[in-house]
Amino acid sequence: MNRDLRTPGVDTPEAEGPSLAGSRHTEALAARGNLRNFRRGMLLIQEGDSGSTLYIVRSGRLRAFAADPKGKEITLGLYGPGEYVGEMSLDGGPRSANVETLEATTCAVIPRETLLAYIAEEPDFALEMMARLIRRARLATESTRSLALIDVYGRFRRLLDQLSEPPAADGTRVLHERITHQQIANHLACSREMVSRLMKDLEMGGYVTKRDGRIVLARELPARW
Repeated sequence: MNRDLRTPGVDTPEAEGPSLAGSRHTEALAARGNLRNFRRGMLLIQEGDSGSTLYIVRSGRLRAFAADPKGKEITLGLYGPGEYVGEMSLDGGPRSANVETLEATTCAVIPRETLLAYIAEEPDFALEMMARLIRRARLATESTRSLALIDVYGRFRRLLDQLSEPPAADGTRVLHERITHQQIANHLACSREMVSRLMKDLEMGGYVTKRDGRIVLARELPARW
């Protein structure tokens, strides 16, 4: 499979809001798990496999993605410290996506039995998990709508806006992190060549530059390409 193991991460992270990441319950549950270190590029969860483990990120980051038989991928979400993946194992069904490490990552590994025991002791945590699942479902719906109704450039423009920091004094906006054309393509479900064309045109138009390996939005991106 043509997987992009070099991905250093994007959208900071897309899947969770700050009010949900690193909650009291998440910290308490992590304390009951076993800390494990994973090297960059490790596949922790494989779509279709049976699984009964929750991973709570303590440091580093994870990427959830789907891939077709030809190796084409689309990124579903990125998860940093205080967030978790694998909660779908609660129903005992197969894994619904792949999850890999984007960098050296430490996770608290929580067996299904430990998770169920904690929920029994702290029922409020079930509501917190439900809130996360609802948020992720909404994000998935939004992504599906974007893929169906917005053209590639529209999705590209929206992604860069989401990843950029607040404007500096000169009005420029810098993306949070370094991101490759392949990583952008994985988010947009398009080819790397398409992303390269978009970037080249925007650079020639003075809309985009590079600084220390990061994309800089020099001015507001055009509404259409």
